[in-house]
Amino acid sequence: MARLTEDAKGVYVIAVTPFADDGALDLESIDSMVDFYEGAGVTGLTVLGQLGEAPKLTAEESRTVVERVLKRLDGRLPVVVGVSAPGLAPMGELAKAVMGEGAAGVMVAPPWTVRTDDQVFAFYQSVGETLGDTPFVLQDYPLTTNVTIAPAVIERVVREVPNCVMLKHEDWPGLSKITTLRAASDKGSMRRISILCGNGGLFLPEEMGRGADGAMTGFCYPEMMVGVVEAYGAGNPDRAHEIFDAYLPLARYEQQQGIGLACRKYVLAKRGVIKSPALRKPGPRLSALDIADVERLLARQAIHLKEIGA
Repeated sequence: MARLTEDAKGVYVIAVTPFADDGALDLESIDSMVDFYEGAGVTGLTVLGQLGEAPKLTAEESRTVVERVLKRLDGRLPVVVGVSAPGLAPMGELAKAVMGEGAAGVMVAPPWTVRTDDQVFAFYQSVGETLGDTPFVLQDYPLTTNVTIAPAVIERVVREVPNCVMLKHEDWPGLSKITTLRAASDKGSMRRISILCGNGGLFLPEEMGRGADGAMTGFCYPEMMVGVVEAYGAGNPDRAHEIFDAYLPLARYEQQQGIGLACRKYVLAKRGVIKSPALRKPGPRLSALDIADVERLLARQAIHLKEIGA
């Protein structure tokens, strides 16, 4: 499998981790999930992300998930693996293992212990050294890490850490950060790296308009992200917004803290992608009222999609 590069574009969907009702890994649902994402037209997959419930997996289970995804894809799509860890040793160990299995690259978020600009830079400098020639994604997600990374710090990392090839942009609000980084690469003060965006796709049309290359996030309808990115690539932002608008109410609902992932898994199970909507404990379950909300949103979404011919 080719390695991740600065030229990466498209939709790298954040994959859920399927569990049986008793909390065991559901390997058969991993296969059906991979088939579904591939059929939806995604460019690649990202596994062991925060919303892949990576912190709830053992080291052995993490390896099992990656191996199963890679085996099912058989090289047809690139796979990025989240390897964030409190220390560099476990990060390096997992990265070496998954790259040996055929992953295209890895993703690293900063630990909550880094606070100053110099500390953030020093951390990613150490990440680059630890990973060697493995390409990595800098995950900028202050809503969960509580680490704010200024554009100037990202510029410095890109200039001085050559194996940083992508920014997963999840600042919120953060559109100006994309603008600033694209201006920096346009004037030659840093390499132009890939920028893929998160936050459930809630700002994807605007992010594409600011110069993002696509999305690296999850949503129970990855078709939305694929449609928006393809429409922008075809020079049709109005169509991109039209597609986005049809899915927005459900995407908004799915972004609730706490039950958002439960909502995503409920819809994926309803669509036949995975067998069970279960989250591994500790994790919330949807109430009857939550399910009624989702069902109403799904019904209205179907009407809107029909109206726009999507």
